[in-house]
Amino acid sequence: MATKSKRATAAERAAYDVEAEWTPADLALLEELKKAEALLPEDAPRALLSVRLSVFTDETTSPVRQELDLRLHAREKGFRVVGVASDLNVSATKVPPWKRKSLGEWLNDRAPEFDALLFWKLDRFIRNLSDLSVMVQWAERYGKNLVSKNDPIDLSTTIGKVLVTVIGGIAEIEAGNTSTRVTSLWEYAKTQDAWLVGKPAYGYVTEEGKDGRPRLAVDPDARTALHWARRMALRGRSARFMVRCMVRSGLMSEGLTTTTLLRRLRNPATLGYRTEEHKNGGVRRSRFVLDRQGKPIWVAPEIFTQEEFDSLQAVLDGRSRKQPTRQPGGATRFLGVIVCADCKGHMLVKKTSNKGRSYSYMRCTDCKSGGLGVPAPDALYLALSQRLLKALGSFPVQVREYAEASEARSEVKRLKESAAYYMKELEPGGRYAPSAFAREQAQATLDKLLKDLDAVDPVTLQDRWENVHNGETWRERWESGGLEALEEDTRRVGIKCEVTRTKVKGQRAPDVSLRVLLPKDARDRLVIKEDAFAVEL
Repeated sequence: MATKSKRATAAERAAYDVEAEWTPADLALLEELKKAEALLPEDAPRALLSVRLSVFTDETTSPVRQELDLRLHAREKGFRVVGVASDLNVSATKVPPWKRKSLGEWLNDRAPEFDALLFWKLDRFIRNLSDLSVMVQWAERYGKNLVSKNDPIDLSTTIGKVLVTVIGGIAEIEAGNTSTRVTSLWEYAKTQDAWLVGKPAYGYVTEEGKDGRPRLAVDPDARTALHWARRMALRGRSARFMVRCMVRSGLMSEGLTTTTLLRRLRNPATLGYRTEEHKNGGVRRSRFVLDRQGKPIWVAPEIFTQEEFDSLQAVLDGRSRKQPTRQPGGATRFLGVIVCADCKGHMLVKKTSNKGRSYSYMRCTDCKSGGLGVPAPDALYLALSQRLLKALGSFPVQVREYAEASEARSEVKRLKESAAYYMKELEPGGRYAPSAFAREQAQATLDKLLKDLDAVDPVTLQDRWENVHNGETWRERWESGGLEALEEDTRRVGIKCEVTRTKVKGQRAPDVSLRVLLPKDARDRLVIKEDAFAVEL
C-alpha cells in the first residue's frame, strides 16, 4: 500500500533553514569537493548549480542533497563550481528559470561568469516545453551548456540536444496532468458543504465538524470588526476613517487598505454561502456558487443577516462614485517619478466633472486632503520632459551586448603553442640550431608571436558585457518614441521629480515648481539591457 507524502505546513516552510540541514558528513563531503576543485586547471569550464524545490515533503530531494549530487557530477565532468542558484518554494510550471529570484539574476546579469548550467533533473529545472525551448535558444546564443545530473541531457552532444526536447515534452505532460487533477479537485470542492480546500473568506476559520470533515466557523474578532464597520458606514463614516480606527485598535492588521475593507464588506460570503471571485470590466466582485438546482450552497453560519447585508450594500452604493473608464496605461503619466516635495508621496491624476465639463488635476497620495491640487497635468509633463531632454538628451544611447571570448582564447592558445614550439626548436639540438639563416628566421617569427601575445588585452579573454553605441542620442530616441518612451526610461533609471505647490493669495491655483533628481549613476542606468528571454510572437 502506497504511503502518503507529508506536506509541510506554511509555517514550517517559512521556517525552513537550508543551513541547518547540513550534517557533519555533508559538510565534510563539501570540503572534499572544494579541495578537488582547487586542483583544476585555470581554464576548466565553470559551472553554475541550479537547485529548486516547490514543496517540501518526506519524498522530495532536499536542497542539500541536490547541491552535493550536482557538485559530484561537476567533479566527474571536470567543472569548477562558481555559484549555486537556490530557489525554494518556487513552481517550475508557473515561474520560468529567468524569472526566479536567484537563478534569474545569474541568467540575466551574470551570464559571463559561468559556462555550463547544471541541474539535478529536468523537472527540477523546467516543466514547460516552451520555456525549455527558450532556454535552449538562450544557451546556444550565449555559448552555454545545459547539463542534467539524472537525465541524458548535455547540449555539447548531439544526442543530448535531441533528448532535451523529448524529456521536456514528458515533463510538460506530467505538469499538465497535475494541473488537471488540481482543477478537478477545486470544481468538486465547490459543490460540497464541507470546506475541503482553499482559504476561507475573511470572517471565517476552519475547524473539524461533528462528522470529522472540515467546516467553517465564524471568527469572533473578525465578526466584531465587520459589524463595527457596518455601523460606521450607516452613520456616514468614510472607509478611510474606518481603516484608520480598526488598524489602531488592532481589529484588523496593519497594511489594511480601503479597497480591501470595502471588498470584505461587499462579499456575500458573510451570509454563510460559498462564493467565488468574478471579474467584470476590471471590477472584482464575489458571487454565489450555485448547486445543480440553481441554489446557493450554504457552508457556514452567517455573519450578516440578509437584511443587514442589503442595507449595508445600499449605503456603500450610495457613497460610491462613478469613475471614468480606465485608460490602458492609467490616468497618471510618470507614475512613481513625480512625487510631492513635502511628503514624498506619489502625485496622481484625478478627474472631475462640473456642469458638463471634465477637469483633470494632480493631487498627492499622502498629504492631508491631497494637498494643493496641480491643474493641467499635461503642462507639468511638458516641463519635466524639457528638463530631462536638456540634462540627458545629448548623451549617446548605449545597448548592452554579450561579448563571447571563445575565439580570443583560442587565438591566444594558438600563439602560446606556436611560441613554445619555436623556443624549443631554437635551443641547441633543435631543428633551427644548425643553420644561421633558419635560426634568424625562426627568431623573427618567435619575436612576432611574443609581440602579438603582449598586445592581447586580458579583458578580451573573458566573456563579458559591453556597452555599444547604437548611433542615436537620447533626444532622438525620446522624440521619436514620444512621451511613452521617455516615461519608461525615466522610471527605469529611478529619476524623481519633486513638485512644490505654493499657495498664492487671491488665486485658486497654486504656484508650481519642479526639482528633478538624477541618480549619480544615471548614465549607467540608462544603458539598455535587452531581454534575452523575450518571446517573439
